[in-house]
Amino acid sequence: QDKGGYLMEFYSAVYARRTIRDFTDEPFEPEVLRRILAAGLRAPSNDHLRKWEFVVVTDRALIDQLLKKIPKSVSEKRLDFILNSMRLKNEEQKKMYQKAIPLQRKMLSTSGCLVLPLFYQKSDLLAPKNINALNGFASIWCCIENILLACAAEDLGCALRIPMGDEVAHATEVLSLPKGYTLPCFLAIGHPADAAPLPQQLPFDLESKLHFNQW
Repeated sequence: QDKGGYLMEFYSAVYARRTIRDFTDEPFEPEVLRRILAAGLRAPSNDHLRKWEFVVVTDRALIDQLLKKIPKSVSEKRLDFILNSMRLKNEEQKKMYQKAIPLQRKMLSTSGCLVLPLFYQKSDLLAPKNINALNGFASIWCCIENILLACAAEDLGCALRIPMGDEVAHATEVLSLPKGYTLPCFLAIGHPADAAPLPQQLPFDLESKLHFNQW
């Protein structure tokens, strides 16, 4: 394929990517998932060794066990409390959270599969000695971004949840995750439901964000 074709495909995937939180139960081919994860492994690696691993979970009983620490539902009162505590000023941002927070458990449990990306982290991620200690954390997010774009290219939906509380400890126990590896997020991948809402990104002015040579 010529360079122009690749460019068109890339930008189409970038502009098509949206967070999907409503999925059908339609399966997708394992080879598609392999392509998506292979795209993730093409991302820049902080140490060149790509010390990344992927745990793919498709067993529904195991998924339910894995998600045990995430509430199945959020009451309106609890949702209001969370939103008020976040002190959100942007109305579009608030609307996004109003839709996203109640779907955290459902989007993970109903997707085609869960992918848990893992990266090797020698030091305490939450108490880094310097910014270089976060290189592994930075590079796994490059990997995750490639996965998100690959899902868009495959016409699949994807949503992520950053673990809270003891969710990582619970996942480590349930899946026997190896010592030294850290879980940055849960990834839900699957076919979007027909009525799945597409979040509207806030408009931006590129020129106002560009600073050449100095601020």
